[in-house]
Amino acid sequence: MGKLQERIQHIEREIQAACERSGRNREDITVIAVTKQVSTERTKEVIDLGILHVGENRPEGLLAKRQDIQSSAVCWHYIGNVQSRKVKEVIHDIHCLHSLDRISLAKEIQKRASAPIDCFVQVNVSGEQSKSGVSPDELRAFLQQLATFDKIRVIGLMTMAPFTEDQDVLKSVFSSLRQLRDEMAAANMEHAPCTQLSMGMSNDFAIAIEEGATHVRIGTALVGTESEGEQ
Repeated sequence: MGKLQERIQHIEREIQAACERSGRNREDITVIAVTKQVSTERTKEVIDLGILHVGENRPEGLLAKRQDIQSSAVCWHYIGNVQSRKVKEVIHDIHCLHSLDRISLAKEIQKRASAPIDCFVQVNVSGEQSKSGVSPDELRAFLQQLATFDKIRVIGLMTMAPFTEDQDVLKSVFSSLRQLRDEMAAANMEHAPCTQLSMGMSNDFAIAIEEGATHVRIGTALVGTESEGEQ
């Protein structure tokens, strides 16, 4: 068994355990392999091993992999901040955007998209200045503004937790996003069903799952690094 398969199996065990601890169904969790730091070849290996959701955070990385990987079974996620002027480069090559955080970006998506696209609104729950995202206090108004954008369907909320090993801090951030999601879902906005939660990465995905994540974005812990040699 190669290293890549071992990592995938280890992550699967961690996910199963987190689901058992929180009384959740494994089927409700989507694993996104974040392949921004590995080659197209490694990405193909990940797909061949059954991870069909792939995440990129740079237009050039996304487009290069999309050109070489033509499988219709793969769902492509754009998980990083995207400049408005770059929207036209990626909008036709992704199935889901995880970083909608401003009206100028929404306007560009509306202008460029040929069909409605699933989006997560990024929320800066932690309040860190280095993090992008709508503030929790502005979230409802932001979602209401999106009602006129028929090319955008807000399926949920996304956040990035602080890089810390303090589990209480992580739980607080993730549970806060879940509460916000529940509040927005209860508003019954047709354009923003807000049923999903994109949160949790390599170092904290198990806690995110326990707190309600439906999509976890896992990079190095899953795909490894190119310097490892044979997988």
